[in-house]
Amino acid sequence: MMTESYFNGKTVEVIDRYQFSHPFESFAFDDYLQHQISNDHTPKIRFWVHDPFVILGLQDARLPKLGYGLDFLDDSGYEFIVRNSGGLGVVLDEGVLNISLILDKADFHYIENGYDIMYELISQMFSEDEVKAYEIIDSYCPGSYDLSIDGKKFAGISQRRIKNGVAVQIYLSVTGSGADRAKLMKDFYYHAEANTHQKFTYPDINPANMASINELLKMDLTIDQVEKRALKVLGDMGAELKEYRSQEDETLYEQLLNNIKERNNKYLAGH
Repeated sequence: MMTESYFNGKTVEVIDRYQFSHPFESFAFDDYLQHQISNDHTPKIRFWVHDPFVILGLQDARLPKLGYGLDFLDDSGYEFIVRNSGGLGVVLDEGVLNISLILDKADFHYIENGYDIMYELISQMFSEDEVKAYEIIDSYCPGSYDLSIDGKKFAGISQRRIKNGVAVQIYLSVTGSGADRAKLMKDFYYHAEANTHQKFTYPDINPANMASINELLKMDLTIDQVEKRALKVLGDMGAELKEYRSQEDETLYEQLLNNIKERNNKYLAGH
């Protein structure tokens, strides 16, 4: 496992969450930043919040009755897109903070290293209790790097690699009810008839096994306070933080934005 020494002596550029209003823009910008780090080799941390959206994985787009599931989300007041990184569907709302670490692929040999770096960051951010990383099989978007306290999942990590960059992305339930978010996804899979799929097994979600960090720590943290915790931990790890001011390549960004929009047109056509 890689430790906090990864950031020791490194400059890390910080990008605040007010950059974009739509998840399309956020995923495209993370792709853009991977192109950028391939050239400048400077790690970046980005915070983002989108409300209210369900971010679907590619396998969700193959649900037997996807249209019924999407109608349910729409009736529940949620917009939806298909993301360009791995995993199944997750819920985003005003109480869910997304954090992206944009790292240089040359710095580590194994894909697990990127997950380990994010896990170390989150563990130290919430040192009030022991954060564990293992699959919570009856959560939504289950994976080997589900983060939990006392068996209840509050975050999940995904990765995307472009050129010489790596985007390690986490959704972190800070406020509100983790069980309510899980119930939304459970009902989505019910309406989309996930249990009738012949080749893929979708999660049988137990809402009781998901929670927000505030519920788990019995605290009243805000999104702003969690962001500050992340930056403090990076500083404690030896990082030098500076504001992101890199000149952007609008042509490249627009191309990447169009790519994710075209992907959604392909998978959600007619819905």
